[in-house]
Amino acid sequence: MQRKDRERLIASDVRALTAESDQIGREFANRNDVSANDFRALLHIMVAEAAGAPLTAGELRKLMGTSAAAITYLVERMIDSGHLRREAHPGDRRKVILRYDDHGLAVANDFFTPLAEINSRALADLPDSDLDAAHRVFTALLHAMREFRTVNDD
Repeated sequence: MQRKDRERLIASDVRALTAESDQIGREFANRNDVSANDFRALLHIMVAEAAGAPLTAGELRKLMGTSAAAITYLVERMIDSGHLRREAHPGDRRKVILRYDDHGLAVANDFFTPLAEINSRALADLPDSDLDAAHRVFTALLHAMREFRTVNDD
């Protein structure tokens, strides 16, 4: 198989993974009475927290491509529903970051823990070297997608 063919297979797999992930996100939203846009916001916040770079409302607004008023409304709803809380930024007390609140974490864990278990079973027979290679591939693809987004931002 040619390298170009391998890259096409990976691109196809990523699209399929994205589509499946979107369906799972919609199910989470339906079960937990949040909109698809609310779920997108929660996902951005979770990804940022996992990367050690929690988001401010302004940063979330840019990622979501919404107005300041719309993101304020979304954040207030998520706080009122117990999914999020505001916290002082550890490096700059003038800033406020968004964090999952206990209720939001519990809801996410209840829904996504079974998926994590299924994923672990699916990967159980793969050697660590394959998992390391997959991580490198995903990291490279994430960098490429972020570069594309940066180049194409209005």
